[in-house]
Amino acid sequence: MLRRPFVVAKESTKILVGTASWTDPGFVERWYPKGMPAADRLPWYAQQFDMVEINSTFYSVPDPRTVERWCRSTPDGFVFDVKLHQLLSRHSTAEKMLPPPLRRLAETDAKGKVKLTPRIERAMIEEVLGPVKLLRTFDKLGALLLQLSPAFSPKMHRLDELDDLLGALRGYTVAIEFRNRNWVENERLPALVEFCRQQDVTLVSVDAPREKHFTIMPPELDEITNPRLAYLRLHGRDARAYTTGKTVATRFNYDYSDKEIDEVAERSRALAEKADAVHVVFNNNALDHAPHAAARLRAALGQIVAAPARTGNLL
Repeated sequence: MLRRPFVVAKESTKILVGTASWTDPGFVERWYPKGMPAADRLPWYAQQFDMVEINSTFYSVPDPRTVERWCRSTPDGFVFDVKLHQLLSRHSTAEKMLPPPLRRLAETDAKGKVKLTPRIERAMIEEVLGPVKLLRTFDKLGALLLQLSPAFSPKMHRLDELDDLLGALRGYTVAIEFRNRNWVENERLPALVEFCRQQDVTLVSVDAPREKHFTIMPPELDEITNPRLAYLRLHGRDARAYTTGKTVATRFNYDYSDKEIDEVAERSRALAEKADAVHVVFNNNALDHAPHAAARLRAALGQIVAAPARTGNLL
């Protein structure tokens, strides 16, 4: 029998805290109790946090049976945010990353990368909405996260290129994380904010290094473009790792200090004053940094009495 490792305090659940995935290798090695079967990890995670961002949907569309198992293994009120597929978020996508039925529809370039045509985009949206609708049926769907490629820049692209995608997702809560700083520099920021408001989507805020690199969004930018939801993603504050890391774990290898966690808590409270709900997602996914930081943030917010120890055993 698993015991809940800390006591929940009586506090508003307006601010939901979680991590970007629950299956990272570092979590398995250092955070989950030793010897825990894979099938027990999500239920155990859901004892610690009230929400999670599904990272696997960036790479593939999950089987409906898998999604149903996720829903049934988590308690009522648990929330899944869904990261949209890499093709929809304008990342370079190999044909093998598409669902098998869509591969015959795909046009590819000389490097074997899928061309994002209106036809393949519509088909991909239909594929993605299958598991999304199932999560909604179980009343466990949070936001759809569109994490745009840094290559989606104002020099090469226009915001209205997203119109068809966002139109197809109308009726869902959508959050967009821009990863090219040029969208918010100087006179472009008002246009971006107005676009997000007109589309009724959330402009994602980030915690990131204070470095003026084109891939690093300003960490002080907290524009509320959809009053129903503010979304804060935390990537760590190591500028060198962020800009030179060759893997996701390397880029976001950062262990937040207690002082920095207090800063994030204040920022989360400030966002909560402007939006109906706030999702705070730790993406510093190396080792056990993310769940450890997320637990300490919950403690700083008064949602739990104290964060658990960094290493656990199966009880």
